[in-house]
Amino acid sequence: MPEISRFYGIIIKMFYKEHNPPHFHIEYQDYKAIITIKEGIVEGQMPKTALKLVFEWLELHKNELMQNWKSMEEKKPLNKVEPLN
Repeated sequence: MPEISRFYGIIIKMFYKEHNPPHFHIEYQDYKAIITIKEGIVEGQMPKTALKLVFEWLELHKNELMQNWKSMEEKKPLNKVEPLN
């Protein structure tokens, strides 16, 4: 489960052998959630403040995340994505 970014205690991961739609996993403290890249649909639980930061990061890096999804489908290495500063 490659970690692709980390900021403010939030860990962003993408797993190989995943299913569509394109998404990523987030962890923050004891919370876990999945967010779709294109629609921003959330599954799981996450504090509102952390989720707001993740959506801000998602808007900045949507293209990079889609490229990582494509790389993952092609079984290629994933690129790190710049954290939110």
